[in-house]
Amino acid sequence: MPTPLIEAEHLSKTYTLRKKTGRLKRERTAVEAVRDLNLSVSEGELLGYIGPNGAGKSTSIKMFTGILAPSGGVLRVAGLEPIRDRKQLARRIGVVFGQRTTLWWDLPLRDSFALLHRMYAIPDARYAENLKRYVGLLGLEDLLDTPVRQLSLGQRMRGDLTAALLHDPSVLYLDEPTIGLDVTSKMVVREFLADLNREQGTTIVLTTHDLDDIERLCRRVVVIDHGTVAYDGQLAALRARIAADRTLVVDLAAPGPPVQVPGAVVTRVDGPRQWLAFPADANAAELISVVASRYGLVDVSIREADIEDVIRELYSS
Repeated sequence: MPTPLIEAEHLSKTYTLRKKTGRLKRERTAVEAVRDLNLSVSEGELLGYIGPNGAGKSTSIKMFTGILAPSGGVLRVAGLEPIRDRKQLARRIGVVFGQRTTLWWDLPLRDSFALLHRMYAIPDARYAENLKRYVGLLGLEDLLDTPVRQLSLGQRMRGDLTAALLHDPSVLYLDEPTIGLDVTSKMVVREFLADLNREQGTTIVLTTHDLDDIERLCRRVVVIDHGTVAYDGQLAALRARIAADRTLVVDLAAPGPPVQVPGAVVTRVDGPRQWLAFPADANAAELISVVASRYGLVDVSIREADIEDVIRELYSS
């Protein structure tokens, strides 16, 4: 069995808010951001860690990285207690926040990397090897002498990924790594992360609202809601559990009114092409046979439920 790299048992975090109720009076209110969170992440996993705003994702990630102290429970990351062993843990983890940079704004990219070289006391040979590898993989060769403030969002994200990996972390935390990126930049980042996990075995915890990232990269997803785990398992099993509708896309010989077949509902019509929603457990072959027998059918395809629909159903339930 793979070794657990992150182990959280009955983890909780409670904030105390003070609200003014009079001229000199303050009322204290306890807000439980994370409650009874149980999670185990093995070495080499690429985990999708998702949930709605306010669900407790950011709070739990801050506890995993040693930024926040838990209010209760047990937490170990890479065999260390994040708060007590914060300095040691910093050498074992990498963190990338999509809306914040760890690079020095007015320095060339090369100088930012050089500073991290010294901060993490990376051996010179290892630093040179890692820098060459990640700069090459992420296409940063022509940008090393460019000040960070002059980089585009996609270029800066690639720089942040390089910075987070120079010291060979055991686990990489990514918070919205593709936010605001164009299609090409997203593709580059996704391919890089998939290769990093597959070829080097780097454990990755990915937090994002872009569910395309989850669908393209992660086999296992953890859905957190109201500070606790609402689902933990394979993405395919989540689809099966929610049983969101599938879609039958049919191309008819000629445009016409919405087709009428039992067990399916037309959700969209565009000329001769029509989209029919049908239950996930229904027999698609029978549905296609009925449509073909009643209408002039030219082409057909089946689309599984979008991950957005699946997650939406999970939240609502």
